[in-house]
Formats: sequence, structure tokens, C-alpha cells
Amino acid sequence: MASTYLTRTSSSPTNALKWTYSFWVKISSLSTSDDTFLLDFNTDDNNRSNIGFNGSQQLVVYEKVSGSTSQLFTSNRLFRDSSAWMHIVVSCDRTLSTAGDRTKIYINNVQETSFASQTNPAQNTTGIINTAVSTLIGKYSQNTYYFDGSLTHVHFVDGTAYDASTFGETDSTSGIWKPKTAPSVTYGNNGFFLKFENSGAMGTDSSGNSNTFTVGGGTLTQNVDTPSNNFATLNPLNAYYTNSTFSNGNLTFASGSSYSGTTANILLNTGKWYWEVKPISKTGDTDNYVIGLQGQDSTATNQFEGARTYGYMIYGTSGLIFNNNDGGATYAAAYTAGDIIGVALDCTNNKLYFSKNGAWSNGSGAWSSSTFDAAVGAKTITAPASTTLGGYYPSQTFWSGSGGTFSLNFGQGFFGTTAVASANADANGNGIMEYPVPSGFYTLNTKNIKEFG
Repeated sequence: MASTYLTRTSSSPTNALKWTYSFWVKISSLSTSDDTFLLDFNTDDNNRSNIGFNGSQQLVVYEKVSGSTSQLFTSNRLFRDSSAWMHIVVSCDRTLSTAGDRTKIYINNVQETSFASQTNPAQNTTGIINTAVSTLIGKYSQNTYYFDGSLTHVHFVDGTAYDASTFGETDSTSGIWKPKTAPSVTYGNNGFFLKFENSGAMGTDSSGNSNTFTVGGGTLTQNVDTPSNNFATLNPLNAYYTNSTFSNGNLTFASGSSYSGTTANILLNTGKWYWEVKPISKTGDTDNYVIGLQGQDSTATNQFEGARTYGYMIYGTSGLIFNNNDGGATYAAAYTAGDIIGVALDCTNNKLYFSKNGAWSNGSGAWSSSTFDAAVGAKTITAPASTTLGGYYPSQTFWSGSGGTFSLNFGQGFFGTTAVASANADANGNGIMEYPVPSGFYTLNTKNIKEFG
């Protein structure tokens, strides 16, 4: 959501003492300084209530009434997994006599019981959540702190405290916790259900209440990454240069330093896969972009892909392909900011291919054909099982100069916040790519990994 958010003013509640907030979230930002907010009811700094993550990546449920803390739950555990969706439910019933039962928090259907700090709300006292005040999703009311990540199946229920099983269920085949697409709930006056299925009206309420939100701060990006089909993103925990920053749901990577890079969060060791990388800008003097694979972890800041035994890269300045500091071999031609580099990885036959703006390399120094041919432009790579990691991560780096910015599309259909101009799915019907996915190759998501990986 970056600097965008949703806003509306709630009305008089059905029952201010009872409410439930249920949502699915895929986190992106791992900021160590700023809090991120998933729900904010507020009047002013002395009367507000928030649900979100703090700078230490702890889940926080907080409320202040008349300047005093009336409710606070801070989890002991940290939430740092940016690769997976998780289901969070906060359920509140302030009429209950047992203090510890009044607010319950569930993570993927398991009640959270370990807290670094815990202040239970007083019995039969009205808080700030579920009252007739300003209501925000994705932004803190008292400062410019935003949530950067993805949300879906967002429910707020006024007047009933439900548990997690109301909104989710265990898949009978995979055993994975998944959303109920149409849970049986009574929403109450302030209740809403945000599906984010209308790209032109992302704040649309599907509860039947017409409690629609207004989008603020820009445009909310809709994509196909959902709890039912989880797409690859970049991994901020594997950024081997400390000043790297991530945005747009961990699909944009920026750095102000040379030899800085990161990898995706899905390791590929079987099957055939396709993704797209778009260099956005550079701050050095040359096209110091590096796009490729990492089959072993970097342990120093100058270990870009082509300097590694199990690393392969195509270099923007020359179009040469590098491996293990071999000085570079003739492969294609240069690429620069604004070009879209397609990467096709064949883990079955140990081959790697690159394209520029839909034209595939002929392996002899040119981008030659818009038609993919597995016999043309193939770079032979070490078998995934023989690498240090037992597979390859998609990766990108700035070789020299002072860094710059990349955006990636693993099938989400965007570079940054700009939708791709085309809508090319793979043969399994998954993903939205700028250029056609080569026959037999697939986009990087859990449905494809399960079937073809």
C-alpha cells in the first residue's frame, strides 16, 4: 500500500463493546524505525486505537482513551516472513468477566498467548475502536506512517466477537489454513467486508452495509497475489547490502551503493520458470545493472552473481554473460533503464535464457527473435541440485557505481505501481506478464510450484 490508504468515518455502533477485525496480510516493509498500521480508529492523539506492527516487527493492539492507555497487547514473537500470507483476527468482547478473555488474537487459527506487554481492557467500558470516529486502513492518524504490503479478505464486525474459524478453514487436501470467501457473519452498523476485487473502487464494501472507504494518498494497486495463490516477491532479509530499501509489496528494490543486490524468496530447483525484471534507474556512470541467478549465498558486499561459482548474470553495459569471474562471454547486447529483461530458467535441462523487450538472445551478441527457441541462446548452468543452495534464486545487483532501482514482475502484473501493457498468462492461466511466457515455462507462484516444481 506504500503511501496510500483507505478512510471513512464510522457511524454509531450496534454494540461498541463487541467487535471483530479479521484480515489476511502479506507484509513487505521490515522497517526498524516506523510502525505500520492495519486499522486505526481515532479522534485525536489522546483518543485512538490501532492494530499493526511496530518497528521491531511485533504485532500491536493499542488503545488510548482520554490520554491513558486502556488496552495494549504487544506480541513476543516477531513477524518478519515476507514470503507468506497470514490470517490475523482480533476479537473483542468487553462484557466478559474474565479480563484475559476480553481481547483475543489469532494467527492462522492459533490463539496468541505470549505477550511482551499486556493491558486488558476494563469490563463494560467503551473504547475507541467501533465508535463514530475517523477510521483508517493502512495509515496512522497522527503521523505519516503507512502499511507497505498486501491485504485481502478484510472484515470488520460490529456487535459480535467471532473467533478465527468463522473466517478461515483448513484445506482438506493441503492442510493449509485458507480464507472462507463468504463467511456467515452479522456485520452490524459499522461492519464492512473489503474484497479489493474492483480495481477502480478498491474501498468497496461487500458486506451489504455500503460502508465503502475512500482511497487516499494515491492509487491502491490490485494484483493476483492472494492467500490461495502466493506469488514470489523479493526477500528483504536476503539483501546483502544494508542500505537496500524495498517497496511496492517487495517488488521494487533500490540501493545507493555499488555491489548491492537481493534475491527472490522462492528457491527453484525443478521445473521451468519465467519472470521479468525492469531496471528503473542508476546513479553510477554506466549501465551497471546485473540480472541473473544465485545458487549460493553471498557473504560479502562485492559478491555479485557473476563472481560466484554458482551464480550467473547478464551485464547491462555489454550484454555479456558472467559466471565465476570468467571475464564474461559473448551472449547478447546491452540493456538499459526502461528495458524489460525476461528470464527463463530451465531446471530440467540446466539452461538459462534472457530476452530484452520480448526479443530473445541468439547467444552470439544480439537480441534477435521474438519467438522463443530452446535450441537458441541457451546458457548451460550447473544442475540446481549440485549448487550450494540446492537450487537457484532469481537475483539482481548493481555491479559498480552507486546503485539504483529495479522493479520485478513474477506474475503480479505490475512494475512498481504501473500495470503491464499486456496481459500474458502462462499456460496454466497464472500470472500477468508484459511479454508472452515461453511454452513450457510458468510464472512463480505456489499453484505452479505445486504442479510443476
